Amino acid sequence: MNPKTTPLRDAIVFALAVGTTAAAGTGVAMAQESTTEQTTTLDRIEVTGSRIRQVDIETEAPVLTITRADIEKQGFQSVADILQNISAVGAPAISRAAPLTAGENVGGQFISMRNLGAARTLILVNGKRLGISTSGLQDVSLIPTVAVERIEVLKDGASSIYGSDAIAGVVNIITRSNFEGATANAYYGQYSEGDGETTRADFIMGFTGDRGSLTAAVEYRKEEEVFAKDRPYSAYPQSDRHPTRNWTTVSQWGVINLPAAQGGNRVLNQGADWRNIANFHALNTNTGATAADPNGSTVDKSNTNQQTHLRTPLESRSLFVNGLFDINEFVRFRADMLYTDRDADRQVAGYPFQSGAAGPIPGGFTMSRDSYYNPVGNQHGYATPQDVNFWRRTWEVPRVDSPSSNTWRFSTALEGSFDVGERIFDWDVNYLYNNNTVHQENYGNLNIDRAKQSTGRSQLNAATGQVECLLPDNPATTVVERVVIPGCVAWNPFIPFGRTGDGGLTGNQALQDWLFQRLNSSGETETNVYAANLSGSIATLPGGDLGMAVGYENRKEKGRFIPDAQAVTGNSTTLAGGPTQGSYTVDEVYAELYIPVLADITMAKELSFSVASRYSDYDTFGDTVNSKFGFKWKPIDSLLFRGTYAEGFRAPTINDLFGGGSQTFSFFTDPCDTSFGASATNPSVRANCARDIVNANTYRQLQQGFVTAGSGNSQTPVPFFSGSNDQLIPETSESKTLGVVWSPEFVQGLNVSLDWWKIRIDDTIVADSPTQMLNDCYIQNDPTRCVDFTRDATRGFVNSLTFTGINAGYREAEGYDLDLGYRLPTDSFGNFNLSWQTTYTVGDEIKTDTNPATPPQQLVGYATSPGFTGTFRIRSNASLGWDMGAFGVTWGARYYSGQKETCLSLALFPAECDNPGFAVSNPSPAQARAINELGSNTFHDLEFRWQAPWNATVALGANNVFDHVGPVLYSQPSANVSYQGQFDIGRFIYMKYQQRF
Repeated sequence: MNPKTTPLRDAIVFALAVGTTAAAGTGVAMAQESTTEQTTTLDRIEVTGSRIRQVDIETEAPVLTITRADIEKQGFQSVADILQNISAVGAPAISRAAPLTAGENVGGQFISMRNLGAARTLILVNGKRLGISTSGLQDVSLIPTVAVERIEVLKDGASSIYGSDAIAGVVNIITRSNFEGATANAYYGQYSEGDGETTRADFIMGFTGDRGSLTAAVEYRKEEEVFAKDRPYSAYPQSDRHPTRNWTTVSQWGVINLPAAQGGNRVLNQGADWRNIANFHALNTNTGATAADPNGSTVDKSNTNQQTHLRTPLESRSLFVNGLFDINEFVRFRADMLYTDRDADRQVAGYPFQSGAAGPIPGGFTMSRDSYYNPVGNQHGYATPQDVNFWRRTWEVPRVDSPSSNTWRFSTALEGSFDVGERIFDWDVNYLYNNNTVHQENYGNLNIDRAKQSTGRSQLNAATGQVECLLPDNPATTVVERVVIPGCVAWNPFIPFGRTGDGGLTGNQALQDWLFQRLNSSGETETNVYAANLSGSIATLPGGDLGMAVGYENRKEKGRFIPDAQAVTGNSTTLAGGPTQGSYTVDEVYAELYIPVLADITMAKELSFSVASRYSDYDTFGDTVNSKFGFKWKPIDSLLFRGTYAEGFRAPTINDLFGGGSQTFSFFTDPCDTSFGASATNPSVRANCARDIVNANTYRQLQQGFVTAGSGNSQTPVPFFSGSNDQLIPETSESKTLGVVWSPEFVQGLNVSLDWWKIRIDDTIVADSPTQMLNDCYIQNDPTRCVDFTRDATRGFVNSLTFTGINAGYREAEGYDLDLGYRLPTDSFGNFNLSWQTTYTVGDEIKTDTNPATPPQQLVGYATSPGFTGTFRIRSNASLGWDMGAFGVTWGARYYSGQKETCLSLALFPAECDNPGFAVSNPSPAQARAINELGSNTFHDLEFRWQAPWNATVALGANNVFDHVGPVLYSQPSANVSYQGQFDIGRFIYMKYQQRF
């Protein structure tokens, strides 16, 4: 057996040659004239979604294939970006467009098919699982593009074949093997604004022989950051339409909190002497939340977007090795090794420190009356010295997280075939080991104990001219002690950013070193899989061989994530959280049958069925059985009907069951807000809110800085707490598909498929949200949802809230996939290739509680629906390629349908609210809101290629060549700025060079 030209390899090459391109997928019926001569030479191949090897690549379920050629003819060069541009893929919960995201998964890139959540999409590498985090997420950024031969995307549930997580679909990344020769690639690009530089260099080489092959590849990739301040739609909290609105009052200018009788919150006058409280003016609290001045004011405030990333940077180094060796004619040894080291960063604005809310102790701490820097203390002649609270955003030290990931993946297998009579059976036994370690370094958060000491007792040392921190008074003695705290540097939080001296942060490295410590968190996940599979034919039926596959798999997942000790104890302004650690083991067996009933008769060129079932036994929750049924019917050679019904499940993750929980500054919408909450238009909700809020008729939600929120989905001024739940059970699902595939004989090269799909998930493991809890309590009047939060007795804002993962409600989505491919070779004008891929989502609704009276929330067509990212009604990608001689051009278009979002403020900005009566026609409480409807968006891509005579390819291209900018979206879907996180952020121009040896 020569691995360079095995029948199996030839079959795959042929399958990809006659199949459609990335936009049209595989499984397209071909005219008899194009296949009869070839099929006599084909061996059996395994297509994603089945373990049974078949000659026919057409399957019961829709499978999309992205080939190596497709990858090399576009400007998107990472596996994550390539997959993200599939029309069936939605917005991931964690992305590089959301730098405020925290936790172990920061820096990773994840795929969410059908917008159902990344944990419900199974990622495979060569048919074996990619390792998961403790949250069940699979990071595709760890896979080097140079190692990819093709990507198969199964747009159907497949738990009966692959087990847990294969609910929304399966992505199978097939790596390169049997490579002969060597190829080097270089790629460089940047946005036309001059930022976001991306560099990629890779090299692959391979050797083949009579009994084996060896393929090795290395890749280096670096993508630089883009700052929010460098784009108009993200430069300000509510874009350049409202550049002075919604700035935060916890600012770099410093605020002293005095009682209302003494002037309330006050800010030091520019350049004034901080010792005299008369030099402090009243804090300007105008953020634009009232009709008096809806534009707001920037005085005494911060624009945090000035320091925050719009797109976070990434750098990775990868090594991939594949080896094949034929032990004898019937047995082959196969091994793959992947190593990836990835570094990432995310930057957000300096911490908005509020002494009264700092630390694990309720009420925080105050600046001592004995502090040298307290202007109303006892050292500068103030008549009635007092302790005070203060605010200060530490603008001098932005918060930077630097997560790094190190992955080792090793798989090995013995595989072969044997004959029983005239029947061939294929077998393999394999082992997979995946180890991923993460390390996160954080800088920019304050040590709360040190901040307390720096603003505690202090005195000026006349001899040295330095202000020294002192230990607190000892209440056991009347002697005034003057014990200096070693290493402590006194802090004056009232000195603004940019002013040096007087105990301020600017230019004070000693103070910065004292207050800010580097925090280090670490984690590790490990996957071990032992598996055995057997497939072949066991009988002959009228339509062909009865195929079967059986197998066994033992899988163990274990993981841990240990936050820095300062975060665990709550002694840092980083979000507090406990350690996560746990493991689970699952034993599984499966069986699959392919049943060809009829073939080559009138109205039944093929009629076949498939059935599969998998039994899974977990040591955490118990066992489950999931089955699948499919059919194919070809009445004529050029027409195929297909369909599937599949059961699926998703097991609770390590973090779901054993997570330590963490603090989070959640973004949420309070339904009791009388401006943008349901209380504004619904008297019943107003009455429900009055049970807990004294001023329910005038209540306004508070955001960071304890000031009135300028819009819904604002960030809480105090941290909430999110925890785990060891009583969770698996999610269960039902998936259905029904499709038709047509390859008309009268139009050679045209392939069209249309598939209907529907997925329902029950007992959903919901990361419960504050918005949903409050909606259920006050809008749905569900008393069981009112027990896990409290409100401030005077001001009414939510001052504590705990939410966990729960099994509740359901998620149901339905739609259509239309795939078209057309290849037109000509003698005089070159070869043309058109591919078009469209996903139309009919409905996507979610229900997150067990109250039968609660209506579900609708997600289709919304940028966000309270607490959730919406789903585009239509996503469509088209690609037109032309090649002639040494030249080639590819044009692409990526279409996103319009979306609706809650109006910024109907009362203040009626011109930005084109459907104020939407609430009347949509009485469901969660949707009862004024709506702004925004139009569709199309991004165009263009690439030119030249095949150089020295066996090289040179390409020049641009993604979003017309520099299209999407609309402002104040609800910030998949982002932390007023923009859609899935949209392009500028024209990206690139160059590529490939040299073959």
